[in-house]
Amino acid sequence: MSDQQTPKSAAGFKKEIGLFSGINVLVGIIIGSGIFYLGSYILLNVHMSMGYALLAWTIGGVVSILGGLCLAELGAMNPKAGGTYVYLSEAYHPVLGFCNEWTGMLLSGAGSNAAVAIAFATAITNLGNSSINIKLIAVVAIIVLSAINFFGVKFGALVQNIFTVSKVIPLVLILVWGIFAGTQSPNLSLAAPEGLGFGGIVTMVALAVVISMWAYEGWANLNTVAEEIKNPQKNLPRAIIIALSSITVIYVAFNFAIFRILPAGDIKSFIDGGQVYLGTEAAGSIMGSAGFILVAVTMIISMFGSLNGCIMAFPRSYYAVSADGHFIPAFGRLHPKFATPHVAIIAQCIISVVLVMLRNLGQLTALVVFASILFKMLTVFSVLIYRKKQPNTVRPYKVPLTYVTVIIATLSLLGLLLNVLIGDPTTSIIGLAVPLSGVIVYFIFFNKKKPAAA
Repeated sequence: MSDQQTPKSAAGFKKEIGLFSGINVLVGIIIGSGIFYLGSYILLNVHMSMGYALLAWTIGGVVSILGGLCLAELGAMNPKAGGTYVYLSEAYHPVLGFCNEWTGMLLSGAGSNAAVAIAFATAITNLGNSSINIKLIAVVAIIVLSAINFFGVKFGALVQNIFTVSKVIPLVLILVWGIFAGTQSPNLSLAAPEGLGFGGIVTMVALAVVISMWAYEGWANLNTVAEEIKNPQKNLPRAIIIALSSITVIYVAFNFAIFRILPAGDIKSFIDGGQVYLGTEAAGSIMGSAGFILVAVTMIISMFGSLNGCIMAFPRSYYAVSADGHFIPAFGRLHPKFATPHVAIIAQCIISVVLVMLRNLGQLTALVVFASILFKMLTVFSVLIYRKKQPNTVRPYKVPLTYVTVIIATLSLLGLLLNVLIGDPTTSIIGLAVPLSGVIVYFIFFNKKKPAAA
């Protein structure tokens, strides 16, 4: 395909992600295994109230959509590769953008890849031969998907399209079956649990929303490939809004379907017995062993698609920070033929594989959760800073009810941040060590660097 047929950005990226691919990249990153088990923890937090559980899923989706609207304005206004890095650097100071990418490269990005790869491999062994080496499968998955994305974003987007569609179809089948063929009549009242006043209810729902928002994690990642999106001024906001709205509907409907299939007493018994995968139980209830296999396969597909989306998105951020002269120069180069940040992809692959070989990956990724939320909160709030710093900049898309939307989204993320800090202060403080070390590294090595040559 010629350059005339496939336009390039000023930086040399090929614009090969259309609206459909953009939606699938975001849906593929967000929807993982969380939808199958987080509902149990939400029910525990709301005293087994199905009405408050669905309310928590809805509010979590709304908060994510509000954050997504903020990212839509930022991405349409400034469709550069790097996403969050670009906004933090321009709105605040380059050191914040650098610290975000430093943390991503060493822990949150590569660590997420490693954790998802191990979860993917574990799901395969649970479904089939348990004697297969889990870490070997995880390493192979990372290498294969890194190679696919090395040879062009078009190939990576194609994989994302296939696996996103494949994993959403079984989810839709289960939720449709449950809603229309389920025999239970769930109690969706919002009556106050015994002993709780208004303040207690607010706290209860807030904690449940915090849990639900982990399932919506990833809503900021499409902006990292903004330079490779066709007509990003229109397609980026559309993809974010359509993807997040669709995911919210799917999450709420899926949990409602479970309530229609499983009796309330059985749900409580499953959770009390440690069986938190209610989706699996629901599928088994209506389809027997075939339902169990269907959900297991869906989880495998979900995690594979999520891994591909992360491997596609993260290196674009490393490229952006390097192209600005604030990171390893080689990361700021594009492959002369495939127009991909190939060095960043290879480096991410190596670090991810190393992390796979380490133990306690769950604990490793948990360390960066606090800092990750912090950077997202600062990114959302940067909409108002941009409005003040660059009032005359053309904004193809503007956040509706800007101040209300930004403030609600910022305060919601702040609440999540404080919840993590209060719930696990030791891990949160340790998790801040990496971005804080990034401050030192930035001012010693990269503060006065010139932009790297593309």
